[in-house]
Amino acid sequence: MNIRFSKWSVLPAAVLLLGTVAFAQDSSSSQTPASNPGEVAQRKENQQDRIANGVKSGQLTAGETANLETKEAAINGETRADRAANGGKLTAAEKQQVNKQQNQLSKQIYNDKHNANTAHYGNNEVGQRRENQQDRIAQGIKSGQLTAGETAKLENQQKNINQQVHADRAANGGKLTSGEKAQINKEQNHASKNIYNKKHNARTQGTK
Repeated sequence: MNIRFSKWSVLPAAVLLLGTVAFAQDSSSSQTPASNPGEVAQRKENQQDRIANGVKSGQLTAGETANLETKEAAINGETRADRAANGGKLTAAEKQQVNKQQNQLSKQIYNDKHNANTAHYGNNEVGQRRENQQDRIAQGIKSGQLTAGETAKLENQQKNINQQVHADRAANGGKLTSGEKAQINKEQNHASKNIYNKKHNARTQGTK
């Protein structure tokens, strides 16, 4: 009887021990954000994914995207400068500052994606060309082939073309003349080359 009691009394103790080990492992994996060296890079990737989704869905206009990417590029530039000054690492204060800036940018991404401004492409040739360019840019952001700075430049180019189309239509009762269409197509050909070159150069989102 004593032997049987001793045998079964060991089981709860073993279960308790295993539960303690499992809890310790779970606690160690739930590190604070500042202790995770990859947090800054992961945060940057998450922001870029959200922007790419907004470009793809049409929730972000070219102007909004250019503005967001300009701010993301500024944060990335500051991060690189801080790392260069500290042997490749960020101090706790620098991590906190970057996180604060990314929080502000995150709110702007949300607001820009949920405001009344959207990218209307239309079914005409000019609209389809514009949609195709935006799709290529969105894919480049998503894949990491385009840096924030490169994306800002490409989106500024698209914004300027869109403004020209808008002005031309306003001057012609909502239509484009054949000459205006030819000019827009020429500008989009130039933009297309820029997209290709920036997606296939040595710079990527992960470039130091």
